[in-house]
Amino acid sequence: MTTETASQLPRSAIAGAEMEALAPFYRNWAWTGTIQAGGMGPGSPEMSGAGRAVCRLIQDGLWYDCDFEQDQLLADGTFVLTWRLHWITGWDRMAGEYRASSADNNGPTLAIYRGRIEGDRLIYESLSDALPRIRLTWILIDRDHATWRNELTLDGETWGLIEEYEMVAG
Repeated sequence: MTTETASQLPRSAIAGAEMEALAPFYRNWAWTGTIQAGGMGPGSPEMSGAGRAVCRLIQDGLWYDCDFEQDQLLADGTFVLTWRLHWITGWDRMAGEYRASSADNNGPTLAIYRGRIEGDRLIYESLSDALPRIRLTWILIDRDHATWRNELTLDGETWGLIEEYEMVAG
């Protein structure tokens, strides 16, 4: 094979610093927290949630592949549902930003997000400009603790809290 031909062959992408920057956010986590009244739709009651995440790198470190699962309960302990979500995220070189996709059993819903890291925060927002939009934020507290927030905007400017959780690496 000539050098000229070899230089024209396609090459697999290689994970870079952008994926290393995601590592503190994508670990195996356990969490507990609160879903706000109205957070699961108009008239829905406040609920507690307890869940877990299992994350792993796939495709030679180019993507994180995560499964999230959470039991939701009423204040009196009555079981409501088990929420499950599959999440894929990584650095989209063509877009020049983090991208993520999620598929869950509440709807069911398939969504696409754009993301960014701002210091100790990893923030994803719905890719579509259509309203309503979702914002998901991981806030690192230390190596083994984080907070996760899910927010909604109906007008594109004001964000309201849907749920918030304290996470522990595990």
